[in-house]
Amino acid sequence: SGESVSLSRSYHTGPTVHEYVQGWLTTYAEVHCKPTTARGYRQLLTVHVFPLIGDRRLEQVTRADIKHLIGVLLGKKLKKSSVHNILTPLKEAYHHAIDDGLVTSNPVVRTGRFTRTDEDRRATIRPFTRQEVRILLEAAETHAKPVAALLLCAVRTGLRQGELIGLQWGDVDLHEGFIEVRRAIVRGQLTTTKTRKIRRLDLTPQLTESLKQLKDTRTLEAARSRKPLQDWVFLSPLGCRWDERNLRRAFYKVLEAAKLRRVRFHDLRHTYASLLIQTTAPAKYIQEQLGHASIQVTMDVYGHLYGGEYRHFVSRLDDGKGAGDAAPPPHPEMLVVGTSKTSD
Repeated sequence: SGESVSLSRSYHTGPTVHEYVQGWLTTYAEVHCKPTTARGYRQLLTVHVFPLIGDRRLEQVTRADIKHLIGVLLGKKLKKSSVHNILTPLKEAYHHAIDDGLVTSNPVVRTGRFTRTDEDRRATIRPFTRQEVRILLEAAETHAKPVAALLLCAVRTGLRQGELIGLQWGDVDLHEGFIEVRRAIVRGQLTTTKTRKIRRLDLTPQLTESLKQLKDTRTLEAARSRKPLQDWVFLSPLGCRWDERNLRRAFYKVLEAAKLRRVRFHDLRHTYASLLIQTTAPAKYIQEQLGHASIQVTMDVYGHLYGGEYRHFVSRLDDGKGAGDAAPPPHPEMLVVGTSKTSD
C-alpha cells in the first residue's frame, strides 16, 4: 500500500504551495485586506515559508511538515508571536484551498500549543504607573509643547499611534466629550481602524479641556494667517500631519527629558488599559474603548493585570467563622428540590 500511495502522489499535478499561495495573495489578500496587511503577508511568506515548503505540492504538506516549519522558525530565535503571524496567512490560504477542492484538510490549524502568544504579549507589556504618567505629561508641557496634547490623548484614550495621527477635528465632539475613531495612518498611508469599525470613545474632562484649548489656538492662528483650519488634530512642529518615525523620536526625547524608563510608544496604550483596570472598570467597557474585536482579546492581553483584585469574592464562600461578613442567604429558587438549578 505504501508503494501505491507513493505512486499516486508522483502523478499529482496540483499547484505547489508557492503557486497557490501567490495566487491567493493576489486574488484575495490584496483585495480584501488592508494594503499594509497584504504586503506584510507577502513578505513573511516570501522570507520564511516559500524557501522551506514552497516547492511542495499543496496537498502533500502534512502536519509533520508544519511542525518542522515551526521548529525551524523558532530555531531562528523568532518569537512565538512572530511565528504565529507567519502561519496566519498560510492557514487562511489552506482554508481557501479546501473551498477550491484542492485539499481535504488544513495542516496549519490547531498550532496554538506551538505558537501560543499570551505569555509573549504579557512579557512585552510595560505600562507606566500613574506617577510616571504625571511625570511624562509635565515633561512634555515643559520640553515638547507640540507633542504634549497628543501624549495626553494617548494615555487618556488608549488610541493606537496611527489612530492618533489620523484623528481629525470632525471626529471630536467637545460638547458631549467623546471622539469617533474612524481612520488610522499606517506607514504613511491613510487606512481604516484595525477592526475596520468606527468606535466611539469617551474623553476625560482634562483631555476635553486640553483639546478645546488646542482647537481655540489653532482657530486663532488660522484666522490670522487667513488659512482654513487644518483637519488633523495633532500637528508636528512643522505644522503638518505627524510622521510615525518623527513622532516616536519626539516621544523618546520626552522620556529622556523626564528621566523615565524607555518604553515603546504602544506601551502608552497598555498604560491606559492598566489604569482603567485599576479603577475597576468593567472588562466589556475596556474592550469597547480599546476597540478590540472581542472581549477575549482584551482578557488574553490584560487579564493578568487584574491580579488579586477580586479575591474578596471568593472569600465570601467561607462559612463566616472569623472571616468577615457571612455569605448572603441563597435565592429561594435555589432551594427548590428536583430542579435543574441545583445540578451544579
